[in-house]
Amino acid sequence: MTGAYELFAPAKTNLWLRILGRREDGYHEIETRMVLLDLQDRIRFQWRDDDHVVLRCSDDSLPVGEDNLAVRAVRALERHTNKVFSISIDLEKRIPSGAGLGGGSSDAAAVLRAINVMGSLFLPEDELAAIGAQLGSDVPFFVYHRSCDCRGRGEIVTPVPEGEAPGSLPVFLIQPAFPISAAWAYQHYADSREYEGFLYAPQPSPWGEMANDLERPVFEKYTVLGEMKSWLLAQPEVSAALLSGSGSTMLAVLDPAVDAAVLAARALERYGETCWTFSGRTL
Repeated sequence: MTGAYELFAPAKTNLWLRILGRREDGYHEIETRMVLLDLQDRIRFQWRDDDHVVLRCSDDSLPVGEDNLAVRAVRALERHTNKVFSISIDLEKRIPSGAGLGGGSSDAAAVLRAINVMGSLFLPEDELAAIGAQLGSDVPFFVYHRSCDCRGRGEIVTPVPEGEAPGSLPVFLIQPAFPISAAWAYQHYADSREYEGFLYAPQPSPWGEMANDLERPVFEKYTVLGEMKSWLLAQPEVSAALLSGSGSTMLAVLDPAVDAAVLAARALERYGETCWTFSGRTL
């Protein structure tokens, strides 16, 4: 068994997200395409000599016990394999929480992938993805670790064929100083309405038409995000903008060869230094 291991767990964004309706089990049926971003958590793994799973996290606001998704991933793999994995997990968080970027799900998928290698389990991707689906709807996507079309509640994953997706594209992310619960956003979708003056229509992009049905409930309650989208679309560097997942991050697709630092400075001047920003690329 490999003694130590390190993985980077990337963030994601949704290029489009369509809600088809509410299911009998309470989840929503969706269609979405998700891509990875070069914003990544760094995770180090080390086997332990005792019978404990120990998680240490650079973000003191996050739980590190059995309710953390990374620890739950270890337990799910233990149940599946009928093995015990005594391991230390050191998590350096770079992806903000409650941001619609899938940070917790990505960390959980990284745990599954790491122990699969470290423990020489040789479980195939589809089997790891099925374990991940028990933990959260986005976890299977992160197990596949590439651009995917996702259906069902998000757990039915089909990798995008090589050549169908464009190459790496520059993006800009901005998140106000508040999180949004994905469960809340889906729960309020059916009763929400479009807020007058905000753009909800699909936008052309190198990936195809970008749109997010969750903008409706989110913009209705958090009007600053709808205004932020309008502001981003008015900037000369931006070719498309939309809510990332359930928010609260806004994603802007940038024109090639622009200076993202100039846009970031302008955004922080307008919305305040408490906002989190990131300039990067799709993977």
